[in-house]
Amino acid sequence: MSAEAERKTENLPQWKKEEVDELESLIDEYESIGIVGITGIPSKQLQDMRRGLHGTAVVRVSRNTLQVRALEDAGLDDLVSHVEGQVGLVATNDNPFTLYKELEASKTPAPINEGEVAPNDIVIPEGDTGVDPGPFVGELQGIGANARIEDGSIQVMEDSTVLEAGEEVSADLSNVLNELGIEPKEVGLDLRAVVADGVLFDPEDLDIDVDAYESDVSTAAARARNLSVNASFPTATTASTLIAKATGEAKSLGLHAAIEDEALMPDLVSKADAQLRTLAAQIDDEDALPEELQDVEAPAAEPATDESEDEDEPADDQDGAEADETAEDDDDDDDDASGGEGLGAMFG
Repeated sequence: MSAEAERKTENLPQWKKEEVDELESLIDEYESIGIVGITGIPSKQLQDMRRGLHGTAVVRVSRNTLQVRALEDAGLDDLVSHVEGQVGLVATNDNPFTLYKELEASKTPAPINEGEVAPNDIVIPEGDTGVDPGPFVGELQGIGANARIEDGSIQVMEDSTVLEAGEEVSADLSNVLNELGIEPKEVGLDLRAVVADGVLFDPEDLDIDVDAYESDVSTAAARARNLSVNASFPTATTASTLIAKATGEAKSLGLHAAIEDEALMPDLVSKADAQLRTLAAQIDDEDALPEELQDVEAPAAEPATDESEDEDEPADDQDGAEADETAEDDDDDDDDASGGEGLGAMFG
């Protein structure tokens, strides 16, 4: 406490000194300290709200001058400007976002009275009012609602905006809303500001869509992980993925380059066997193949396009080349014979 604060406190009556001391103790005991507005909250409802926050936050109402004195003594000058009107201190060990969410959830609908300012547009919804035909239809029409008697009751024919946000509520409107059971305002602790770890948070800073925020964080984490993997930048999260990726790439390189490695041998043998069988299936002369490779069928995925293309050629071209083909057949027979002898020697 500064010397000036001590001097000011010395001039206070004893009961005020004790009140300031209790407020300062409350501020020192909790990590987050805020100011809440309590305007328009009945005493009983305020007590209910306090009980509802038990175990989460503590609300302490005191004179504004004493709250200001306690805040200044605690070095929370940023909160002093928010001590206006009917306010109280709220203290919690939760973070400000959790506190804001708790206070918003504790708010309840309430009727609005004559002379109050509408916090938002007041709308009378379309539908059956449940009120029997009578003078009430005129009251509805008098405040601007599209109402009439239909099917034995008073009906509102369409959603009717009867007062815009910021306008003052009239006696007639208040009576109609009470008759219909419409409660257009919320009553609860209105968080003005909160300080945590030396940082001042306004309600606008705390009013976030938690689901959207979590989604953004998850998306950012996934993109960071992908960047780390693609840039081969190892972290505790991506190390296992990078090792698996490197292992797969090394294996692929080894198979394509036919590198003789103990770990690759089963795959290399399988690859060579498949290539051998594919080659054997394309050889028509079975005598040129060892017994175990005879009758090997050609892969089903390879269509026989050569024969179909030959069948589609014009007959004139076939007739014109008939003499040449006859001459070339002798050469082909010689090539097949020599090729068969070569494969026979290769396969033993």
